[in-house]
Amino acid sequence: MTDLETRYQAIRERIRKAALRSGREDSSVTLMAVSKTQSADAVEALWKLGHRDFGENYAQELLEKARELSRRGCEGIRWHFIGHLQTNKVKALLPAVQAIHSVDSLKLAQEIDKRWRALGKAHPLEVFLEVNLDGEESKSGLASGAVAPLVQEMRALPGLRLAGLMAIPAPRGPDQDEAEPFRRLRELESGLHPLSKGGLSMGMSGDFETAIAEGATHVRVGTALFGERRR
Repeated sequence: MTDLETRYQAIRERIRKAALRSGREDSSVTLMAVSKTQSADAVEALWKLGHRDFGENYAQELLEKARELSRRGCEGIRWHFIGHLQTNKVKALLPAVQAIHSVDSLKLAQEIDKRWRALGKAHPLEVFLEVNLDGEESKSGLASGAVAPLVQEMRALPGLRLAGLMAIPAPRGPDQDEAEPFRRLRELESGLHPLSKGGLSMGMSGDFETAIAEGATHVRVGTALFGERRR
């Protein structure tokens, strides 16, 4: 068994147990393997283990890997875009992606909707609104109070399906409740039903079990899966 397979199986087991403790099936949690800066070889190795959901932060890197993995015959990969997305990258990116987890403005939502419908797709694209829960200047995302107004405006965009909300909380101190920001995101999302479909994209290598306990449907794991990022 390779190191990658050992880590992968360990993470899948941790997800299974975290979901079970919350009274959920592990199938209710999508593991997005964050392949940012990882090689196509690493993605292919995980694909060969049966994994299909991968998250990328940069449009050009995602497109290059998608082309290379397709050339290698790695069919069925579901690419999730999880980084900040510029409107001028939308047209090139859309044909390759399963979902976008980082919509943070009406302008971006409108561009995605326009370009997606231009592709003639029979179904809307799944998107998550990115929320800047802690008002960090270094992060993009909507203030919590701006989420509901944007959701209402997105009702006019038939090419998009609002899967839910995404957030990366600020690091918590040793005396702070790690789960608290995840609860806030869950409560914010629940107030958007039925326009939002219950998705919660939250939790990373260091806290995904806590996020699952608070309802995460999509977790992103990179370092704990692939090892340290390549430079």
